[in-house]
Amino acid sequence: MLEWNEVSIPRRFLPPFAWLASFEAVARRGSVTTAAHELNLTQGAVSRHVQKLEQQIGVQLFERDKQRLHLTGSGKSYAEEVRQGISLITNAGVKLHTNPNGGALNLAVLPAFGTHWLAPRLADFIGQCPGVTVNLSTRTRPFDFSNENFHAAIHFGLNDWPDVNSLCLMEEEVVAIAAPPIVKPSAANDMNEIRKMPLLHLQTRPAAWSRWFAQQDLDVKNITGIQFDQFATMIQAVVSGLGAAIVPKYLVENELKQGRLVGLGGSATSVIGSYFLVWPERSAHHPPVMAFQKWMKSTVGENAII
Repeated sequence: MLEWNEVSIPRRFLPPFAWLASFEAVARRGSVTTAAHELNLTQGAVSRHVQKLEQQIGVQLFERDKQRLHLTGSGKSYAEEVRQGISLITNAGVKLHTNPNGGALNLAVLPAFGTHWLAPRLADFIGQCPGVTVNLSTRTRPFDFSNENFHAAIHFGLNDWPDVNSLCLMEEEVVAIAAPPIVKPSAANDMNEIRKMPLLHLQTRPAAWSRWFAQQDLDVKNITGIQFDQFATMIQAVVSGLGAAIVPKYLVENELKQGRLVGLGGSATSVIGSYFLVWPERSAHHPPVMAFQKWMKSTVGENAII
């Protein structure tokens, strides 16, 4: 996406704001005298502003009939758009003055992390930053910020998202799980038996099983099996006895305690990646993004693990 300073716009189409304000007031009031009074300017100053504006853009905006001015067709269209622009600028100033740290935070989140970790804690952030409106949307893979209307995103894996700033939030503990009906008590800790089980995979973490086996000192590659796009669906498949899977421990702690699931490999946990808050340079000084960064740092603490 082109930034403002990369766009070449002829100066003739960017007249001074004072000229535009005078033109809009005359167009709305229908009188130079009334417009001058509203703007606290002399009639001569307002007239000069309008004349210079017409000269610069090269279009006649008013028909002059003795001492009266009538908008031309082009002038009417231009007045409507200038009025909208002035309104946007004015509203932006009012919002900034009344709520300097407010605004919208458009955040892309991973489905499971957003549902189970972030959403239960958002009330605290909103309580600390009541002027910020949080808009959450789920994304499972990295994307191009220039093509999406997001201020920031939460990403899992390595710190490898190109062309962004990042903040490491926390590491994630994962555990291998299966349902009791497909796991004999003697097989839960037997690596050879685990390798024989149907192994389920998450599309965005294709190497999870290989990494898990590697941490058990086994070199197992090219592992195939049914793929899922979200943890919730995969966990339900495991509960139903479809196979074994590797999932974040925080998502299945209750099921493990209740005995609906069994931890494999001695229920040992491992870390295969971290969560990162990432944002493009254009969002670096956006007050809601800065506030969210500060809140996340205080919420997760240092060296946090979930």
